[in-house]
Amino acid sequence: MSDTSQPHPDPQTPAEVEAAAEQFRQDYAAVRSQIERVIVGHRDIIDGVLVCLFADGHVLLEGPPGLGKTLLVRSLAQTLSLSFSRIQFTPDLMPADVTGTSIVHDTPSGREFRFAPGPIFAQILLADEINRATPKTQSAMLEAMQERSVTIEGETHQLERPFFVLATQNPIEQEGTYPLPEAQLDRFFFKLLVGYSGREELAEILRRTTAGVAAEVEPAIGAESIIAHQRLIRRVAITDRVADYAVRLTLASHSKGEFATPMVNKYVRFGASPRAAQALVLAGKCRAILDARSAVATEDIRAVAQQAMRHRILLNFEGHAEGVSTDDIIRNIAETLPVEAAMA
Repeated sequence: MSDTSQPHPDPQTPAEVEAAAEQFRQDYAAVRSQIERVIVGHRDIIDGVLVCLFADGHVLLEGPPGLGKTLLVRSLAQTLSLSFSRIQFTPDLMPADVTGTSIVHDTPSGREFRFAPGPIFAQILLADEINRATPKTQSAMLEAMQERSVTIEGETHQLERPFFVLATQNPIEQEGTYPLPEAQLDRFFFKLLVGYSGREELAEILRRTTAGVAAEVEPAIGAESIIAHQRLIRRVAITDRVADYAVRLTLASHSKGEFATPMVNKYVRFGASPRAAQALVLAGKCRAILDARSAVATEDIRAVAQQAMRHRILLNFEGHAEGVSTDDIIRNIAETLPVEAAMA
């Protein structure tokens, strides 16, 4: 299906850049509007998913079953006009069930092996209940999420762009779940926590789902527009001062580090990786352009800190024992870290 919008692929002049930025804001609003025809409430979750998409990252959605995580992903796929695939992760799922494998084919010249792509070869991949699979199968996603490629028997197969993984997981305390490896968690741009709907939202959900009338989601944009918007976001300006704030915010999560708070020193085992700083900056650029600003502000960085860092911080035994969450740690850092760096 062709794009319904045509942003400038490589804007050069200030007027072209502004036109591309306005097109991005229109496309973002159109996609969000289509999703909200199906999803009631959860505006923060929808915005978080769209920021990940346009920042060229992946998103991890965590919450109990039945809260609409899978429906959100399906609705997004329908409005983006991209190829879509869903993998239901289970304990007996094997890595080849995700990536694909070579199959013997009979040909006139004899038998030969041909690669049969797995469900990971899609532009939007729903990894449903990803933490119900074993660590070995979970790790089959690592190369695809970072390199946008899959290597099978020494041969590398490129994935079509854009490539966007949306993984759902149940809270890790639930029976039959396997915590994701730290290396895989780090490859998620954001981790979003999906909570229960309120009274009015639940009433609206009942009205929409029990009347026999299903909402239709229509395509809004396609691959060409998404890729153009991803390039545009990376061109948003960020000053050295704001970039340094993102760096210090990340380093402040490192126990015994230069910027660590007493709470970090007490409860944190490992701090956030450089990917956290990258996510802070790119998400900040997305927020800036959505707000029609030409540069990132420190408030943009602070606003996305929990989504970008909560899955990249590991607590020590004392932190777990006292019921401290990584959100508590990040909140403490954001509230105490000075906006301006101390003079040397």
